[in-house]
Amino acid sequence: MQLKVSPDNILEWIALQANLVPVPLLHAQIFPVVSKAVLEATDRGIFKAVADGHNTAEAVAQACNLHPVATQQIMGVLTSVGYFEFKEGHYTLTRITEKWILEESTSSLHGFMLFNNRIVWQWLEGLGDYLETGKGIDFHSSFGPEQWELYQSAMWSGAISEAEEFARRVPMPKGAIRMLDIGGSHGLHSAAACRKYPKLSSTILDLPGAVEKAAPLLAKQGMGERVVHRVGNITTDELEKDTYDIVLMSSVAHHLTAEQNRIVAAKVHQALRPGGIFIINEFIRPDPSAKPELVGSSTDLFFGLTSASGNWSVDEIHSWYRSAGLTPYKIIGYRAIPGRYQVVGKKG
Repeated sequence: MQLKVSPDNILEWIALQANLVPVPLLHAQIFPVVSKAVLEATDRGIFKAVADGHNTAEAVAQACNLHPVATQQIMGVLTSVGYFEFKEGHYTLTRITEKWILEESTSSLHGFMLFNNRIVWQWLEGLGDYLETGKGIDFHSSFGPEQWELYQSAMWSGAISEAEEFARRVPMPKGAIRMLDIGGSHGLHSAAACRKYPKLSSTILDLPGAVEKAAPLLAKQGMGERVVHRVGNITTDELEKDTYDIVLMSSVAHHLTAEQNRIVAAKVHQALRPGGIFIINEFIRPDPSAKPELVGSSTDLFFGLTSASGNWSVDEIHSWYRSAGLTPYKIIGYRAIPGRYQVVGKKG
């Protein structure tokens, strides 16, 4: 997937083709303004205000306790990139906003937007230091209750569009009954898998702060005792031997070093029953010999800045599997999320 500048008319097309448009200026000036406008509008309730019937900039400003001129300016930006329709001085929501932004939508990214606005935006200030040192931010160790709550809500939002596809396409071993979900906090992947496979139950292993704030999110799944939390840390805890048919580790590998991931793979190998599978579910580092695409490249940089490593390649993940005695089995790309894959290893 790529993000491109699209012309509105033939003259703009000619200017783009002739390299007359200062595209770097768009990246440096326009794109950051758009990003922050989307985040602030979500956080300040601007989208909700329009959904509630406040369809002029003045009405939105009053409803959200904002300055009317500034509100009109930010709504102009949001209209230009497709979040509002504007006609005769009135704003209405577009389909994109209704599906992905409004908190009540089943596909809502609302929690993700709040986390990025209140937490992640500050992290980006450290990109220059990261480029000099190569050392990312160990944010898990610094989180308090408020940060954990925002983080869990963000992870929930980010997984909504993925969990059902995961459950549909996971190569579930025949007769599987026990699943371990490493770092699965909110439980969306586990719950989706258990709904599809009625005999399956899942244990979610996660850090204390994550479990505390994710418990209400898991309760929303209505899975009762079939999906439960267990407080722990995969880097230090041992796992029961020959216990699980499937182990999932989603969006965790980029928080670990290569050596830690090798150790985890060895633990998982011992914990799996014969024929069981281990899935590392991640954005994958683009092939260095191929043209970089936006999602894989940007997540690689972002996770490098904010985690222990950045994205990993399929070859690197396969090397962990082989060192643990697992056989690389399948690579399953998500149709709705470019650059993201289930990398599957199997125990003989």
